[in-house]
Amino acid sequence: MYLEEHAIFRSAFRKFLAQEVIPHLPVWEREGIVPRDAWRKMGESGFLCSWLPEEYGGSGADFLYSVIITEELCRAGAIGFMAPLHSDIIAPYIHHLGTDEQKRRWLPGCASGEIVLAIGMTEPDAGSDLGGLKTRAERDGNEYVINGAKTFISNGIRSDLVIVACRTEKGAKGSRGISLICVERDSPGFQRGRKIEKMGLHSQDTTELIFEDCRVPAGNRLGAEGKGFHYLMEHLQQERLVCSVMAQAMAEAMLEMTVRYTKERKVFGKPICSLQHNAFKIVEMATEIELGRAFLERLIGKHIRGESAVTEVSMAKGWIPEMANRVAYHCVQLHGGYGYTEEYPICRFSRDARVIAIFAGTTEVMKHIIAKNMELT
Repeated sequence: MYLEEHAIFRSAFRKFLAQEVIPHLPVWEREGIVPRDAWRKMGESGFLCSWLPEEYGGSGADFLYSVIITEELCRAGAIGFMAPLHSDIIAPYIHHLGTDEQKRRWLPGCASGEIVLAIGMTEPDAGSDLGGLKTRAERDGNEYVINGAKTFISNGIRSDLVIVACRTEKGAKGSRGISLICVERDSPGFQRGRKIEKMGLHSQDTTELIFEDCRVPAGNRLGAEGKGFHYLMEHLQQERLVCSVMAQAMAEAMLEMTVRYTKERKVFGKPICSLQHNAFKIVEMATEIELGRAFLERLIGKHIRGESAVTEVSMAKGWIPEMANRVAYHCVQLHGGYGYTEEYPICRFSRDARVIAIFAGTTEVMKHIIAKNMELT
């Protein structure tokens, strides 16, 4: 599946991370946001939206290049730099649903890093169940007037363009009457709420978004009115696959750093890894990680071939992040007291890995989807 050019690309991106990202992570973690300059450097180097056609600023690369970028960011401990969210989860909405004018207006900036993307789905009372969505958008001539609030929005502070899921049909409930409307940074009536302090992902800006009689041109709607829920469901396979890639890469990195540490650290005159309980625990983690990798590679292949794999991807999203969290727990334990200090990267990795089992649909929601597709409920 991977070719020589993929290996060359991976090597180039690792060098970029070593020069432009890893040295700055401590500052970004303290400040709680990735600077705009870092986004521009990613874009200038061709590491944002690389799959886009050349006419929109991309290089027409296949999905494996996106996988490589996601894996290497996560292995470097830079999951808080949410470039995969921008490039592989949100930008595809514009490319697949946008008009020619919308694509020309926004996509080149997405590829260059001049435009940072966010998506507004989650609300204070509507998380994984979008049927509870309450944000409204009413048509007023050539404009939509949006009222409502979103929360837990990744890239929320830095974003220049937010795709907002809104109710455009009065009285509609559940999946009916939802539309996707693009709201630009300076739209009147649009403001950022409080910055949300989180357990992990400290360098990733998460915030509330508030819409009070927010006016945007009707031409900012993506796709047909009322079809938003359908569009969201169509794109969830890639979103959840990207999340699974994140978790898998983090699990692999955590095991690698723990094996190194347990070979060097001694207790009772022996390396920690040589004690039978610890050796068996490492072996168990390595086995689960290998199982996750094999399953993930199979799903990536199916996705690249354009095959539907909703149930299997839901299985991956439900199992791989939970596996990564088990690995995080045991790796911190094997580091002992040092694993609980910011001096060692396992501390940050364990905090950051936790949320992957929550966003893009919780583990429990994934199980519900699988059970429904198996006709169990």
